[in-house]
Amino acid sequence: MDAARTPAPRVTSQVDHLVVLAASLAEGVRWCESVLGVTPGPGGEHALMGTHNRLVALASPVYPRAYLELIAIHSGAPCGRTSSTRRWFDLDDPEIQLQLEKNGPQLAHFVARTERAEACVRALARLGLDRGEVLQASRMTPQGLLQWKISVRDDGERLLFGTLPTLIQWGEVHPAQAMAPSGVSLLSLEARHPRPDLLRAAYQAIGLAGVALGQGAPNLVATLQTPRGPVVLESKGL
Repeated sequence: MDAARTPAPRVTSQVDHLVVLAASLAEGVRWCESVLGVTPGPGGEHALMGTHNRLVALASPVYPRAYLELIAIHSGAPCGRTSSTRRWFDLDDPEIQLQLEKNGPQLAHFVARTERAEACVRALARLGLDRGEVLQASRMTPQGLLQWKISVRDDGERLLFGTLPTLIQWGEVHPAQAMAPSGVSLLSLEARHPRPDLLRAAYQAIGLAGVALGQGAPNLVATLQTPRGPVVLESKGL
């Protein structure tokens, strides 16, 4: 077969982690203890974005490396990007900041893990979905430097009310390898949107597994098993 006509290898992706936004990391920790019944484990600082996080392992048979990320703007830490760009996950959006201050931390997004982040971004672009540039990022941990590639738009938008995942490609180490069991596990994840056909095409383009699709008002619905029993987190169109 003509090499020029050989189709590119199919891309695949899996749920990597849930993203819970908070007005402050301290508030995120209190929310986690109140809602999930556990204290989140350590995270770190992201100099590129001026944010910091805490993490909770969510490993389950369906999502063996999943975790929950509590993330907030790091007070006093500037965004390391250019003045015309914004932080990831819509954290610079004034309306979202207002909602977080009013209603507290909330599930807002999820990140999908892949071995071919650039190829996934190109696959989404063919559908007219601009997932953004694939950036190099890193942070220090007690185990050493954690490195990854991640798709981030210049405007920081999540797209489709957070139901279109950010794409991440980890280096040699995945953070879940250093996380202690939390007693919390991810049982299921569902995305709802008024245009499920578009979302379905996007998920197929990146070979995403482990996310159910439904039609309706924009929403991410994550069902967790916790020390307090089953807990359902929803984005509710944030």
